Amino acid sequence: MRNPFSFFVFLLFIFFAAPSWGAEPLSLDDVVRKIQDTYERTGQVRARFIQTVALKAMKKTEREEGIFYFKKPKRMRWVYTKPAAKELVINPEKAWLYVPADKVAYVQDSAGIFKSTVSVRFLAGIGKLKDDFKISLAAGKAAEKPGSYLLDLVPVNPEEGVRKLQVAVSSETFQIVRVVLFDPYGNVTTLAFSSIELNRDLPDSLFTFQPPAGVDVMKR
Repeated sequence: MRNPFSFFVFLLFIFFAAPSWGAEPLSLDDVVRKIQDTYERTGQVRARFIQTVALKAMKKTEREEGIFYFKKPKRMRWVYTKPAAKELVINPEKAWLYVPADKVAYVQDSAGIFKSTVSVRFLAGIGKLKDDFKISLAAGKAAEKPGSYLLDLVPVNPEEGVRKLQVAVSSETFQIVRVVLFDPYGNVTTLAFSSIELNRDLPDSLFTFQPPAGVDVMKR
């Protein structure tokens, strides 16, 4: 199975919808600190997402969309609705990827994911942006365009499937305008969130998965 966790590097950014701190120019350290502070105040999230992947070797772009749920600690659920249904469910014990069209569900222990993937560690509340990423202003610019900051994030320790992240952040609201992941093979993944709802009451049961009857379960 193709590793479904490589795009988790995107997850940290959805929590950064924050109140306006004004339009005064900020240093890189200030921008990172406000992002981190906002994340730490956010315990639960529900949002719609659109994910596009530009595949270099195949010269084509794939698009998927659906609904994302997150709850501290260590709980996530992606419900893909278009163009095909699938679900990715993670809780402190297990990680599941369910593909209805194939009648198969892949499962693995989640402990290894939280230990090895910096983006998931961040979501679990055991990571820090400045500890896990080398952060800089992209291309030496303070802003991508008037009203936004453009940041490059490179994992301090090499991470499978991730060469660099590039993030455009509003300088007025500190909401993420765009997140782009560059992998070592020239592929580019973009993830955009909308209809973000923070700190709503999400039950733990939302982050459990029971394979339907007739579905093959494959362990990784």
